[in-house]
Amino acid sequence: MRASAKIAGVAIVILSLVAAGIWYAVWREDGEGRLTVSFLDVGQGDAIFITAPSGRRVLIDGGPDTKVLRELGAQLPWWARTIDVVVATHPDADHIGGLVDVLPRYKVGMIVQSSVRGSTDLWNAFEDETKDEGARLVTARRGQVIGLGSGAYLEILSPDRAVPGVDTNVGCVVARLVYGATSFMLSCDAPQLVENYLADMGTTSLASTVLKAGHHGSKTSSSPLFVGYVNPQYVVYSRACKNSYGFPHAEVVALFKRLGIPTLDTCEQGIVTKVAKVDKAAKDAEMAKVGKVAKVTKVAKVAKALKVTTVAKVPEWRRSPKVAK
Repeated sequence: MRASAKIAGVAIVILSLVAAGIWYAVWREDGEGRLTVSFLDVGQGDAIFITAPSGRRVLIDGGPDTKVLRELGAQLPWWARTIDVVVATHPDADHIGGLVDVLPRYKVGMIVQSSVRGSTDLWNAFEDETKDEGARLVTARRGQVIGLGSGAYLEILSPDRAVPGVDTNVGCVVARLVYGATSFMLSCDAPQLVENYLADMGTTSLASTVLKAGHHGSKTSSSPLFVGYVNPQYVVYSRACKNSYGFPHAEVVALFKRLGIPTLDTCEQGIVTKVAKVDKAAKDAEMAKVGKVAKVTKVAKVAKALKVTTVAKVPEWRRSPKVAK
């Protein structure tokens, strides 16, 4: 009996330690008041992984292939198999290629995507995976806010209407991530046409701490007007070192140098991670300013889309200009 009691006692201690370890891991998984944004090293493409202060997870694009799985493995605990929000900015392969592999491996709560459509086999495969995932599907539109908890939120700046027939870069999802006084302008592959359009619609929502260089540093993006209004402290290039497009283009490099903006590069630094913290007073003020934002499983429109007649560039946009790679 004594031996049995000892064994039972040891078993109880072991189970208690295991339980404590699990709860500690869960506690550590919470954002601990920090917003962490990692620009993943996926080669020639975009993949941005966000951990909100609440612990909620967001993946914006998945790069061109399975490299994103390795990168996510480095960002997530070994047991994690859920991502709260996936944003597919547009149908180009260097943005959704990896998502085709992510969706079957992770339980996703919400998938946000532009109404711009693809025409490739890869796009069709992505569409099939989104249907199989069973996640809530949301079509991105300017004015939507996705609340990530603890005062952090992701606001959609573009497109401001249905864009099924436009060039995929023109119709990509431009978003701004905000937590207290820190913000990230995530401008996908939006060309200067869209950047200047956003500036015309109002500059108060553009200022950001970090700017992801549009279209991997292509000269078709990063207009001086747009960059000036964003006024970032840092710029991040998401690209492969030996890409066939020559990104970042010399004009873009010169622009950031002239403006005195330091640049970071996934080619040179690998994963680029920025961490933001705010104090409670700042967080409460930000939450009061935003008002009731959507929970991670719900998207709410907090502003009406501007009427197309109020912006002079709308007819030009409707012509769906070809955007060079």
